[in-house]
Amino acid sequence: MSNVNRETLLPKVGRRSFLKMAALAGAAGSAGAINAATVTRDATTLELSKQFPGSKKVKTICTACSVGCGIIAEVQNGVWVRQDVATDHPVSLGGHCCKGADMCDMVKSSVRLKYPMEKVNGEWKRISYEEALDKIATQLDKYRQENPEQVLFLGSAKMSNEQAYYVRKFGAFYGTNNVDHQARI
Repeated sequence: MSNVNRETLLPKVGRRSFLKMAALAGAAGSAGAINAATVTRDATTLELSKQFPGSKKVKTICTACSVGCGIIAEVQNGVWVRQDVATDHPVSLGGHCCKGADMCDMVKSSVRLKYPMEKVNGEWKRISYEEALDKIATQLDKYRQENPEQVLFLGSAKMSNEQAYYVRKFGAFYGTNNVDHQARI
C-alpha cells in the first residue's frame, strides 16, 4: 500500500465545487434547525415550580471544582432528578459555571464509573474497594522500593489548598518530588 500514490486514491475537489457543497450543507443544517425548533419548548412556570411526586429538595455543594458553589438538588427515590441554584449560598450567590449547571447530568451519566473495575484478559470486571485499594497499595510499595521517582502524584481542581498540601506532603514522605496539578496538563 505504501507504493500507491495517494493522489490517485483521493478525489480532486475544486474551490468552486467545495463552496457549492458547503452552501448545500449549510442550507440542509438550517432546515434541520428550523424543524427542530418545534420539537422542544421551554418549561412552563408551573412545571418549574412543581416538585416531582415524592421528591425532596436537598441543599448540597457542587463538586466540579474546589470553589464549592451551592446546589439545591431535587431527589426522588434516591435519584437526583433536577437541580436549582442555591441563591442564599455565601460563595456562589446563586450562580453556576457550565460544569456546575450540568452536575445533575454528570451524576446520572451512563458512562460514570460507579465502582472499582479491573481489566482482566481484555475484559473489565468489577472488584471490591478493599481489593482495589490492596492492589494499589501493593503496586505503590513495589514502585517505592524500586525507585520512588517513577511515581507522579497528580492533584485535582476539586482539591482545596489544605488537600493540596497533604498530597505534596504524601509525595515527599513517599520519596518523590513528582507532584503536579491536572490543570497544568
